[in-house]
Amino acid sequence: MTEEKTDDGGGAGETTAPRGGERARRLAALRGSERVLSGIPHGLTVGERLARLAADAPAAYDLDAGVDTYGDGVVGELEQRVAELLGTEAAAFFPTGTMAQQVALRCWAGRTGSQVVALHPLSHLEKHERGAYAVVSGLRAVHPTDEPRPPTAEEIRELAEPFGTLLLELPQRDAGFVLPTWEELTEVVEAARERDAVVHFDGARLWECVPHFGRGLPEIAALADSVYVSFYKSLGGLSGAALAGPAALVAEAKVWRHRYGGEVVQQWPAAVAALAGLDQELPRLPSYVAHAKVVARALAEGFRAAGVPWFRVHPGVPHTHQFQVWLPYPAAELEEAGVSLAEESGIWVFSRWFDSEVPGLAVTEVTVGSSALGWTPEAVVAAVGAVLDRLPAGCGGGG
Repeated sequence: MTEEKTDDGGGAGETTAPRGGERARRLAALRGSERVLSGIPHGLTVGERLARLAADAPAAYDLDAGVDTYGDGVVGELEQRVAELLGTEAAAFFPTGTMAQQVALRCWAGRTGSQVVALHPLSHLEKHERGAYAVVSGLRAVHPTDEPRPPTAEEIRELAEPFGTLLLELPQRDAGFVLPTWEELTEVVEAARERDAVVHFDGARLWECVPHFGRGLPEIAALADSVYVSFYKSLGGLSGAALAGPAALVAEAKVWRHRYGGEVVQQWPAAVAALAGLDQELPRLPSYVAHAKVVARALAEGFRAAGVPWFRVHPGVPHTHQFQVWLPYPAAELEEAGVSLAEESGIWVFSRWFDSEVPGLAVTEVTVGSSALGWTPEAVVAAVGAVLDRLPAGCGGGG
């Protein structure tokens, strides 16, 4: 079985589908589990997803209203809702975050007169968009740092060449869903202003950054000139994203949205699901973030109790409701152990495992959502031990 890690659909590490019956087996094991710590996104059937949308829709939008046509109706209401939540003048709905970000950067390049974007080499644009910013939009990137962390203000000030836009991913997913402190973030933004650059937030997961920063969404968004947010990574929507910022920028972005093929005739299912997510999931995110800290501590305790020779929970104290776990075992063995545990006991612990670039180490992304809130530290420790007990003797660095 070969498999490639791609951008995630719900924050838990989506991948291209495994060949054969592996994916079906994993989904069956997950769906049959009574207790789920960190699940797989998009594990529902078409019928279940339709039933959920039908159940959520009446509270999210007037079902007697007509469907949207090229962005009016429910799509327009969603755009207004996002602008109000973020405290921006306007917002535009996009079918994908990749399109939203490409359009934002293209608009800023025209306004600043610079095709150069300062961004992290682990950013979504570099890792998960097939170089679209360069191939499609003709932009060029410079990297403030290669370290797996957000850039510092000093690194922004010391960039050897001018740039028109600074893109900051909040949180930085591929570095471990990490965030700067509020003071560090404001200093980085100030450093970009000193360089006469605009600031764009890749805020696909901005919704869950509020507890870490201790600031509301409008205050966070106000630091940037434009912000992109996702409706499905944390909010449980079907798809879609929004680009928020000044009204003039959003109006221009809608022109480019049409040119990029994003002027879809009807998008009401995605828009209704997004409104439901804003109503239901957004208020719950702080509780997920708080419980992620409990789960992370318990995982570390479980690995120590099981005698794992080396492990890493990163960050040790999660910044959001997502974090990484690294173990010294082959990903395939960890996958099999987790699936067999679910099949035998109805307990699902981890999402997908991947062999890392470091030989002998596997990594997974843990997402703490509603299904994890009932897990006590003792339950997490016991479940970790049950997974590791299923590894073959002599497996990896500590079996």
